[in-house]
Amino acid sequence: MLRLTLRWRVAMVLGLGSLLLTSTLAIAIWNLASGYMLRQREQSGVRQAEVNARLVAESLRTGSGGLNELLTGLATSQDSTVLLFRPGQVLTSGRQVDPTRLPPRLLELGRRGVPAAQRLIVDGVPVLAVTLPMSSAGGAYVELAPMVQLDRTFRFLSGLLVACAVVSGLLGVALGFWASRRALRPLTELTNAASRIAGGDLRARLPAQADPDLTPLATTFNVTADALEQRVIKDARFAGDVSHELRSPLTTMVNAAAVLHRRRAEVPGTAGKALELLTSEIDRFARMVVDLLEISRTDQRADDTTLEPIDLAVLVENVIAARPGRAVAVEADAPAPQVLGDRRRLDRVVANLLDNADRHAGGAVRVAVLSRRGMARLEVDDGGPGVPAALRDRIFDRFDRGARAGSRGGDTGSGLGLALVAQHVQRHGGTARVEQRPGGGARFIVEIPEADR
Repeated sequence: MLRLTLRWRVAMVLGLGSLLLTSTLAIAIWNLASGYMLRQREQSGVRQAEVNARLVAESLRTGSGGLNELLTGLATSQDSTVLLFRPGQVLTSGRQVDPTRLPPRLLELGRRGVPAAQRLIVDGVPVLAVTLPMSSAGGAYVELAPMVQLDRTFRFLSGLLVACAVVSGLLGVALGFWASRRALRPLTELTNAASRIAGGDLRARLPAQADPDLTPLATTFNVTADALEQRVIKDARFAGDVSHELRSPLTTMVNAAAVLHRRRAEVPGTAGKALELLTSEIDRFARMVVDLLEISRTDQRADDTTLEPIDLAVLVENVIAARPGRAVAVEADAPAPQVLGDRRRLDRVVANLLDNADRHAGGAVRVAVLSRRGMARLEVDDGGPGVPAALRDRIFDRFDRGARAGSRGGDTGSGLGLALVAQHVQRHGGTARVEQRPGGGARFIVEIPEADR
């Protein structure tokens, strides 16, 4: 079910309210205006018919000739009709109308001596039918006064009122949308700032608010964001300091382990197996310390550098060429996409993705650099078991090694490689994700905005 946003709901409510109010006023104006004009027209029509009826009655009373000429003169327009009903005779002038088209009840009232008036449509023309008794002749005088102009006035007025109501409703929607947009602007700013913080930009803040109702919200949010930034910086500095302090003893341990590893043949049995386990864990520990230093530097933003245009295909080829073992051919669009980035970080992204494929899936089987709708896209495919859907987001978290969590060994990794990938890609305004590879395996995808050529 489609649900309107708060902004549109406010706009629609204000628009409907404006339409309802305007429609009510339009109906009231229509009733007052049309009723007044109709009463005025009926009164003038009846008065004119009474004057004309007295002239006809005087002519009949005196028996003077020229009755037909008199009736012709009383039909003042081409749409008006005068009918004189006498016993056994009906005289008409003006627009010819079949007397049988008139309501019998109206004629009966006139013959009984009861004046009557009624609005009719005769042969497609709206008229006011006025019936007056002719007592001296035992008949009735009927005059059909045209109401064409009044009908046109009513049509124009009704159309104008309907148009005003519709325009008022649309203006209400526009005004509601504008007002809701201004009223919800602080909420939009809050959402954007919170999204930036969730995306890693801890410097996002709300601007100062002049509205006293919004000042506490902006102040509280900014204070919370400051505290969060300081906490993250302290944690990153602590991790960096610890990692840095560990490098010296770790270097000694790595060198000592290398010496022992070269003399592995002299250490048989259980002691030899313990030596292999020790050297493997020391290597893993060394990689973890290096990754921790990289993450701490990124969190503290201490190594920001000027971005430069980079040919992504060339960068990937250089990283693959510098790696030992079997080289993987790079599929690249022509021309290859360029990005504006930090070469060191992008080198690390490619290297970590290839290391991940080597460690968990027997190596990469395909590497592609593509251009898709303004985004430079790097794809690294492997032929391993793939990544379950439930773990595809988690594996980019720090110290999360997916299905191998809790296991130990030189090939399990530290759980920081993909986290660094996601962090470096995010610093470039891009995204990193993993999908199922067609035919089996995993496809790691990195997308970064292309640079303007």
